[in-house]
Amino acid sequence: MNGKSARLRRRQWLSVGLLTAVGILFILDRSTLAIANHNVASDLHLSPTQMGLLLSSFSLAYAFSQLPLGILLDRIGARAVLGAGILVWAVTQVFTGLVGSLSQFLSARILLGLGEAPIFPAGARVIADWFNKRERGVPTGYFLTSTTIGPVLAPPIITALMLSLGWRNMYIALGALGLLLALIWFVGARNHKSMAFTEEELAYFDQTEVADPGFTPARLGALLSQRSVWGLILGFVGVIYMIWLYLTWLPVYLEHERHFSIKSVGWILAIPYMFGTFGSLSCGYLADRLFKRGVSAVNSRKYPICIGLLGSAAFTIPVAYTPDANMAVIYLCGVMFFLYLGSTGAWALVNVVTPRHTVATVGAMQNFGGYFGGSFAPVITGWLLEHTQSFKTSLLMSALVAFTAALLYFALVRKPIQTL
Repeated sequence: MNGKSARLRRRQWLSVGLLTAVGILFILDRSTLAIANHNVASDLHLSPTQMGLLLSSFSLAYAFSQLPLGILLDRIGARAVLGAGILVWAVTQVFTGLVGSLSQFLSARILLGLGEAPIFPAGARVIADWFNKRERGVPTGYFLTSTTIGPVLAPPIITALMLSLGWRNMYIALGALGLLLALIWFVGARNHKSMAFTEEELAYFDQTEVADPGFTPARLGALLSQRSVWGLILGFVGVIYMIWLYLTWLPVYLEHERHFSIKSVGWILAIPYMFGTFGSLSCGYLADRLFKRGVSAVNSRKYPICIGLLGSAAFTIPVAYTPDANMAVIYLCGVMFFLYLGSTGAWALVNVVTPRHTVATVGAMQNFGGYFGGSFAPVITGWLLEHTQSFKTSLLMSALVAFTAALLYFALVRKPIQTL
C-alpha cells in the first residue's frame, strides 16, 4: 500500500510483537492462582469462597484503574504507562511469593491488577497509532492471541515451576522474568508522536491528525451519552465474565468435577486454549475481509462479536450436562474458539469506531465494564461450588450472561463514536 515503507512495516510488527510478549506474560500470571489453587488454599487455610474473593480482587482493581490509565495512555503514550505497569507487576510478583496471610495476598492481587491494567487499552492505542483502519483487525487478532497462548503455555510452565520450586518461588521466578521484559519494552517501544514520518507514510494512515483536546468532564459526558459506548461497556461484561470464569476455575473443574489428575490437567488445559488462538486469529482476518468487501466498520467487527458470544454460550450448555469427561473437553474447545472470536472482535471494534486520539480512553471504559462485571464470576462460582458441590449452575449462568451480551452489542452498537 502507498506509503507503507519498510521502516513503517518493521515498526508496526515490532510493536505488535512487544505487546504480544507482554500480554503472554501477564496472562501467565492470571493462570497461576488457578493452577496453584489447592496449594495456596491449603497453606493459607482458605475456603472456596475466600479463594473466589482472592481471584476477584485482581479484576476489581484492574477494572477501577482503567479510566485513569486510559486517559494517561491517550495523553502520554503507551511506552511510559505500560512500561511502568510491567515494573509494578514484576515487583509485586516477588512480593506475592512472600505473603503469609489472606490480607497480604489480597494486597498483592490488587497491585497485580494495577500493574496489568494498561495492557489492552495500550494495545488498542498502539494498533490505532501504527495501522490504518482497513488493517487493524489482523494485528488486533495477533496481539490478542496472547490471551490464549498464555493459557496454553501456563499449565505446563506454571505446573512445572510449582512442582519443582513451590508456589512461592514460582511467583518470584515470574517477577524476575517481568523485570527483564520491562527492560526490553523500554528499549524497543516507541510512541507514534515521537516518530518523524514522510508524506507518503502519513498518507498511509489515511486520517487527518486531530489535536487531542485533553480530558474534561464534558468530554467524558459526551462519550457516556452515546448508545455505542454503553454497548461496548455492557456487552464486554459477557466476554470477560465467561473468560474469567474459565481462566480462574477451569483447572479446578477438570480436576475435581471431571477427575483428571493435576499433572494431566496441565496439558489438557492447553487444548481448548489452542482453539481459542484459532478463534482470535480467525476474527482478525474475518473482520478485515468484511470491511474490505464493503461491510461497515461497525458491523464488520460487531457481527463476529455476536457470533462469538452466541457460539460460546451454545457450547457451554453441553459442557455443563455431558456425563463424559472427554466430551466435556471437546465442547470446551468450541467454547474457547467462539469466546476468543468474540473477544478479539470487541477490541477490533474499539479500534474502528473511536477516533485515534481517544481510543485508549474508550478502550479503558470498555475494559472497566467488562472486568467490573466479570469480577463477579470467580466469587459467584466459588460460592455456588461451596453450596452445590457442582459447576453446572455457574456454567449455565455464564451462558446466559454471554447470550445477553450478544443482544446488547447488536442493539446498542450501531454507529461510530463521536468526541468533542
